[in-house]
Amino acid sequence: MCLQTNTPSPPSFSCFLLSAIIVDPRIDSKIGKMDSILTVGIASVVLGALIAVVFFSSYLRKRTSEVDSMAKAEPQDPIRIPKSNPKKSHPKSHATDKNQNKRHHPLDLNTLKGHGDSVDALCFSSDGKSLATACGDGVIRVFKLDDASSKSFKFLRINLPAGGHPSAVSFADDASSIVVACHTMSGSSLYMYGEEKQKEQQSKLPLPSIKWERHHIHDKRSVLTLSGATATYGTADGSAVIASCSEGTDIILWHGKTGRNLGHVDTNQLKNHMAAVSPNGRFLAAAAFTADVKVWEIVYLKDGSVKEVSRVMQLKGHKSAVTWLCFSPNSDKIITASKDGSIRLWNINVRYHMDEDPKTLKVFPIPLCDAGGNPLHYDRLSLCPEGKILAASHGSTLQWLCAETGSVLDTAEKAHEGDITCISWAPKAMTVGERKAQVLATAGVDKKVKLWEAPKLQSV
Repeated sequence: MCLQTNTPSPPSFSCFLLSAIIVDPRIDSKIGKMDSILTVGIASVVLGALIAVVFFSSYLRKRTSEVDSMAKAEPQDPIRIPKSNPKKSHPKSHATDKNQNKRHHPLDLNTLKGHGDSVDALCFSSDGKSLATACGDGVIRVFKLDDASSKSFKFLRINLPAGGHPSAVSFADDASSIVVACHTMSGSSLYMYGEEKQKEQQSKLPLPSIKWERHHIHDKRSVLTLSGATATYGTADGSAVIASCSEGTDIILWHGKTGRNLGHVDTNQLKNHMAAVSPNGRFLAAAAFTADVKVWEIVYLKDGSVKEVSRVMQLKGHKSAVTWLCFSPNSDKIITASKDGSIRLWNINVRYHMDEDPKTLKVFPIPLCDAGGNPLHYDRLSLCPEGKILAASHGSTLQWLCAETGSVLDTAEKAHEGDITCISWAPKAMTVGERKAQVLATAGVDKKVKLWEAPKLQSV
């Protein structure tokens, strides 16, 4: 017989596990912590992915923009050299382009290089084919100017005696004879250099040697200018006469070939600025501290020698010191520049022996002013061989004027990197490539000598 009891049956394992989970609070806390850690991890991964996407998107946009800008700029690149002209990559071509860029003015033809210091004086030979320069490095250079547009020029180098500083230079008789004014602590000297006759067995021309020299010519005063001319007036024999103007008040006239003293004059005007001999060798004129210009006549004997140097006239009209003057090509006119801000054209072809005074033909204002509007003066003047174009300088500024009207034909600002020390026209038209042109030479403290073409005169 079976007996039934009320004893409950043991619970199943699943029920036991469920009850354990529900009942035990420690297990519930551990599960919560696991959920929060999992949530933070997922959020970190998502945030990192978003940051990576933003960074790479920005990078790709930047690179795309750079590529697009480079592609657009490439066809407009100005320094690209076409493959069809490989010669442009040659160093000489680059040098030519560089020289072209340095020519800041259309009238700038060329630059004579090789000077080691400031160039204080220059002078053309009578045929215009040689240009002598006096440099502060103690060297006289004589350039051969066969073509003013040449890339390089041959030159003859003349070393002065040790310690000598050249202050002026002038040709005597021909291109092979040069008179140099040299200043030392003991005073001023003149040296005339001439070439020896070439012997048949010699393959090269010898260097010029000293033909004559004169020392202490102006005591201890320096020579400011040397002005030479070929004496062709009256009974003159065609010899070269050279005037040395000191920084004092005295001027001496010399015979170019022999160095003989032909005469001595004194301006009595406190301080000389410069002196010039007329192209035909007849007159000597000086610009000095006062407003007046004194003119002397060189009187020749029948045998061609110089009899005397006598004062014949005085140019009065300027209100302040005359800084520079130059003669016309036919020697009958003088152009003067003054600190009063004016240029005057004088007629000196008068009967001075009958007390007829020289006449002022024209007066022009100097077309230069400072920052305050005050008129400036010219430091240098030079009239072209045709007598139509006047070159003038102030500081580093170079101007070309019409000699008849005074109007400005052209201006070169900062023609030199510093003050212009001297200017001179070639006495004859020079070869420039395949043409002929009037050429002006300028020198400056920047160790350069420049050649300039004359501007075109405007037709009236």
